[in-house]
Amino acid sequence: MVREKREAYPRWGKDKLAVLLKREGIVLSVSKIGRIIGYLKARGVIREPIRAIKVCQRRWKRLYGIRKPRDYEVQAPGDLVEIDTLDVRPVPGVVLKQFTSRDVVSRWDCVELAHRATASTAKRLLDPILRRMTFAVRAIQVDGGSEFMAEFEEECRDRGIRLFILPPRSPN
Repeated sequence: MVREKREAYPRWGKDKLAVLLKREGIVLSVSKIGRIIGYLKARGVIREPIRAIKVCQRRWKRLYGIRKPRDYEVQAPGDLVEIDTLDVRPVPGVVLKQFTSRDVVSRWDCVELAHRATASTAKRLLDPILRRMTFAVRAIQVDGGSEFMAEFEEECRDRGIRLFILPPRSPN
């Protein structure tokens, strides 16, 4: 009976199967059902359903941004400025995007707010951020977000600012 229920509901675990069997008058402990399922799997009578379909994500070709070279020296203010975004919710129903930039050496911070985090918004906010910095910015480091692609990359290239992209994090 356990095998029949498991074949009818292959994604259900031993807890749910115990409830189904109990409704039909078969009372087995959850651990007993687990042992039966294990035994059936070991004999090859039942198989585990495929859990997930692996999807290959497309890697976008960056126009200008590269990974930061290991030999790139960060010694003076402006050598590397990190920029990232954050959701800010001042009141219910209102979501603002905060663009935070921080110089790695001097720890100088600049914050700008926008309604959306897009590449054109990041490009537009680059000018006020660079004006607030009291030193020349030679390189910017960003995560791989879409708000730092296309127009933002072109603007960095046009201004002669090196653009470094952090490598994607592993899903673990």
